[in-house]
Parts: sequence; C-alpha cells; structure tokens
Amino acid sequence: MKKEFAVIGLGRFGGSICRELVELGMEVMAIDKNEERINEYANIVSHAVMGNSVDENVLKSLGIRNFEHVIVAIGEDIQASILTTLILKELGVSNITVKAQNDYHEKVLKKIGADSIVHPERDMGIRIAHNIVSNNVLDYLELSDEHSIVEIKASNKLDGFTMLDLDIRARYGITIVAIKRDNEIIVSPQASEPIKEKDVLIVIGADSDINRFEKKVMM
Repeated sequence: MKKEFAVIGLGRFGGSICRELVELGMEVMAIDKNEERINEYANIVSHAVMGNSVDENVLKSLGIRNFEHVIVAIGEDIQASILTTLILKELGVSNITVKAQNDYHEKVLKKIGADSIVHPERDMGIRIAHNIVSNNVLDYLELSDEHSIVEIKASNKLDGFTMLDLDIRARYGITIVAIKRDNEIIVSPQASEPIKEKDVLIVIGADSDINRFEKKVMM
C-alpha cells in the first residue's frame, strides 16, 4: 500500500518534498494558502488544497489525522509554523516533521511535540562548506550538534594502508562503518582490510575528530 503524506507549505523546500515523494510513488496532499502555488502542484500531487493551516477546522475537514506523516514546510512565518504544529499534535497526527528557521524556533517546536525538526538551509550550508574546503568530502550528515556521518574519498596517502596500520579508532576516535568501492559496499570492514585510493569511507564520530581525520586525508 502507498503511504499517505501531507505537506503544508509549498515554498522551495515543501515543493521539492512533494515532487520527491510523488517520484517515490507516495500519495501526497499539498496544502497552501496561496492559490498560485496550489495551481502549480495540482497536476503533480494526489490532492492540492488551498487552505489556511492555522485554522483547525480546515485541517479537520481535510482528515489530516488520517495521514501517516505530515510535513510542515512553512517558510518565513514562524508563528504559523508553530500554531500549525500545535494543532496537528492536538488533532492526534502521529508523525510530524517541521522545518525550523532558527534555534529558537526549534526549541519551541520541541516543546510542543514535533517528532522531527529539520534545518534544510543550515544543513545544506554545512555540506557545501565541507565540500568547498575538501574535495575529498562527498557528503555530510549531522547526527547531533557534535556528531556526524561523513563520506570521505580516500586519497593516495591512504592507499594500501589498513585501518590497523592507521590505528584510526585510537588516534582519531572515529569509526569507519563501511567502505564503498566501485559498486561494492563493505559493511563493518575488518581492521585488516586495506584501503584503496578513491575508496569512499563512511565515517561516524565527533565533528572535531572527523575534522582531524579530514586533514590527514587532505595532506
């Protein structure tokens, strides 16, 4: 069965989520108070509805509590984002993801019970900064304020060395959880596994430790 999602707010972030969910074969209801945006997505999503999400009666009439997951992607209007999230919680929506504008917004969202909070602009900024600084960093996923998972392309400095040779965990405090090599993925590689140039190392650890390791790879 297809999962049913509702996306509230059809700015760039909300719109891109709608398109991707549809691409993945999901049922999507898009909600926005802007008629032009609704018309834009009318032929893309399953249902496109013009309505004000801070009106509890509007959300009730749409049967919002029956959706498995609701994404609140409201842009600049922090008050509307908070009120919408609060109404969704009170209506019993089981899974709510909300786009936060800043840390204060995130704190309020946590207090009122948002299940997942995302900072797309900030997170993308972090990814871009790492990619600019190092050609070896391919992707960057923040797990918390201090820990991340990073994909790092092995340089020729690491070619032929095993993790045991490099003593990675002891020296850097990080863990290589997998190695991507061509079309192969080596999960939980043995300490004796030799690293090859252009391998993609999937590393987890504290940001400060990962940064030290990045510098080693970039040398």
